[in-house]
Amino acid sequence: MRFIFRFYNYFISEDKELAKRLRSLIGFTPANLTTFKLAFSHRSSASDKAYAMQNNERLEYLGDAVLGTIVAEYLFKKYPNSDEGFLTKMRSKIVKRNALNKIGDKMGLDMILAEYNNTRLSRSMLGNAVEALVGAIYLECGYHLTKQFVVRKILRKYVNVEELESFDDNYKSQLLEWCQKNGHTVAYKLMARYKFEKRDRFKVAVLINNEKVATADDFNKKSAEQSASERAMVKLGILSEEDIEEEDE
Repeated sequence: MRFIFRFYNYFISEDKELAKRLRSLIGFTPANLTTFKLAFSHRSSASDKAYAMQNNERLEYLGDAVLGTIVAEYLFKKYPNSDEGFLTKMRSKIVKRNALNKIGDKMGLDMILAEYNNTRLSRSMLGNAVEALVGAIYLECGYHLTKQFVVRKILRKYVNVEELESFDDNYKSQLLEWCQKNGHTVAYKLMARYKFEKRDRFKVAVLINNEKVATADDFNKKSAEQSASERAMVKLGILSEEDIEEEDE
């Protein structure tokens, strides 16, 4: 039966172009194409309460859990002699929002998102779509085949695990260490808390010697502090411009 649905989706369905694009992206034609369309429907495109439920948030939630489990298992087997702290940090580096945004960009998900959303695309939508896509694959194929997709099409293709081992992405800690060595004080101030895409968003400033050096916005206060620290390090010359990733507005 699945073969019939996949044949129909690829050759006959009005969404056959999406089916062909998905086949190239994930390695097979989905039988339940509706679920995959939903994976690329962002909540900001909702125009009424009824449609508001038809977005990728639930798939994103599911995909986040599945992706975290697969990455945890992958690292557990790859580093048999590493402790929990190392494995936790490595998993965080792989599945954090900025990392998923980059992966979504490399996968070309922006092209599909642009087709199924009537709103301005933001980088965070790319990471959300990666998680939602994983959720859709899990519903279609189960854990084993989803793990194959994540390992082969994401981890091995877009993630340099060995490079991440030596990469320190705790910019707040790095900035604090630099300030202590150079006799400066560092503090963080919440500048604003507002609603964006129906969620709380935080604007945080980093102060060096009580002077504002940089600000950043994020849906999580700690993440905003990390981004503000990163930008402050660029302004102070600790990091180069090439090292900083442009954040979402």
